[in-house]
Amino acid sequence: MSFLALAGKTFLVFGVANRKSVAWAIGRTLEEEGARVVYSVRSEEGKKSLADLLRGRPVFVCDVEVEGAADRLAAEVGPAHGPLQGIVHSLAFASYTGGFKPFHETKRADFLQAAAISCFSLVEIARAFKPHLIRDASVVTIGISSLQVTPDNYGYMGPIKAALESTARFLAKSLSADSEIRCNVIGSGPLKTSSSAGIPGYLESYLYAEKLTYRKRALATQEVANAAVFLLSERSSGINGATLMVDAGLGSNYFDKDVIRLTMRPEATSAQTPNPKL
Repeated sequence: MSFLALAGKTFLVFGVANRKSVAWAIGRTLEEEGARVVYSVRSEEGKKSLADLLRGRPVFVCDVEVEGAADRLAAEVGPAHGPLQGIVHSLAFASYTGGFKPFHETKRADFLQAAAISCFSLVEIARAFKPHLIRDASVVTIGISSLQVTPDNYGYMGPIKAALESTARFLAKSLSADSEIRCNVIGSGPLKTSSSAGIPGYLESYLYAEKLTYRKRALATQEVANAAVFLLSERSSGINGATLMVDAGLGSNYFDKDVIRLTMRPEATSAQTPNPKL
């Protein structure tokens, strides 16, 4: 038996959009460990576009923005594929169709839509699937590593990801009242995914984050998937209501000497330094 002991177990994965998705990397790794994976996608169109990628696997449609969608999915998946050993919540959405705006100009509708899909859906999924989870199941959601910073181009998704992390802690306590179901967060550093490509100015942020990692090499999606699969396994049974940071050290390396040198080079500072002769 392998160390993670996942063979023959069944997991539900939300959030596969394409081959670059974190959810796909997690699902594929679970399958490599001998687990059976059930997938949930947002729409029928998405299901069709993923037909080749997810061929031969059970795929269901669930648009978590719609109230009651998680309950309907549980009614389909639970009896047919349960009991489940774990759930992966890798869902996030923000609308930038109107162009990027300063945080104080965030529209109520945009914020609430993003919160419903990216955060509150975790509560609805946990509630709907609780009867179909084994007593010591594991729920893992994908957050971000930088909740204490305020990147200009992330906008209102920063507070929503902070809410997601808090939500996971409250779920962990609530679910523990009559079970040993765990709920944890992967605090991921910036990744090269299709969804991140839609964030204004993301490439520059991604390259900057790479320079702040201890190893000077960007975080790989598979590294996040590996950590998530560990949290889904019984080997992480002592971890609950926690955020596991997976960022290659960038969160502790703000004063890296090479980044300081690049920032303080003469050509970068001369335009900001007042001329004392004027």
